[in-house]
Amino acid sequence: MALVLASGSPSEAGNASPSKPIETAAQAGNGENPAAQVDGTALTDPNLGVVDCNGPTVRLNYDEDVFEKNPIRSFMYFVPLISPVPIRREICAENYQQVGVVSYHRKAASRSFSVSCEFQMSGAGFCRYAFEPAGMIALRMEESKKHKGEPLSNLLDYIHFEGEGFGRIRIKGTIDGATHTVTEVELEFNERGRRSPVTVGLYDLKAKDGEYCYENRSGQIVARVNSLTFKRSENPRMSITVASISKRPSGNGPIGHLKAAIANLFLKPAKIDPLGNDTLLNFGLALFHQEPTFTFPRAVHMKEITVLASDSEEE
Repeated sequence: MALVLASGSPSEAGNASPSKPIETAAQAGNGENPAAQVDGTALTDPNLGVVDCNGPTVRLNYDEDVFEKNPIRSFMYFVPLISPVPIRREICAENYQQVGVVSYHRKAASRSFSVSCEFQMSGAGFCRYAFEPAGMIALRMEESKKHKGEPLSNLLDYIHFEGEGFGRIRIKGTIDGATHTVTEVELEFNERGRRSPVTVGLYDLKAKDGEYCYENRSGQIVARVNSLTFKRSENPRMSITVASISKRPSGNGPIGHLKAAIANLFLKPAKIDPLGNDTLLNFGLALFHQEPTFTFPRAVHMKEITVLASDSEEE
């Protein structure tokens, strides 16, 4: 099974609840509403001038007695960074999702090191990322060497964050003298036996009159994500493991778990943007060095930020 970043409107795909757009972040400005905060974009505001061309800055902590909270849109900013095509973020109007590190452990030997950071995801609301379809379909055609008009399957439609839970960041690296190099970063979202709050929408697509049109998609399913893994490579890819596969976002039955177990045997790592992969490796190094903050580079592929009605996909 191959996953390819592709898209359409997540409010339509994967049996998600319809969401009526309220306003874009540019229209909302930077008021008190957490969903209206603008980050990582080159948008302007008449009262604020030009927004910083960098992405958001997350606050990190290494004391279990201190909980530094970060908005979900900041902590998960790696999503638009790894996308090789234009992407838009859709966030509910009443979004209070926060993420923060709750435990930290570091080990270092003569030639290697590792870090294990547990983080907590809390607060109501949802945040999803939808990927521009045309570019990703073209990428899929290129990678699979399919001829135009052949059916495409298991296209990745969107990534959706909703619900509370615990996750873990696992970092591996090497040591060469005074040089520390991160070789792998794994993000787990199902720590402490809690269900992952991360889902992805998948669908199949057949050509009509020789052309691919998102409106003709079929076979929509929702997969709940347990982990994402990134490794140092000249041609970076993201590995993914899933917990369940169903036709509904809330599906979590034994059949869905069995489908996921089988799918994990055949899932092929998805091609990602090198900038996003390098950023996650740099983020891992910042955690190793116990830096107090980490600033993401600007995601050039993020083209739109939209505030939506607070309809839950889980309903």
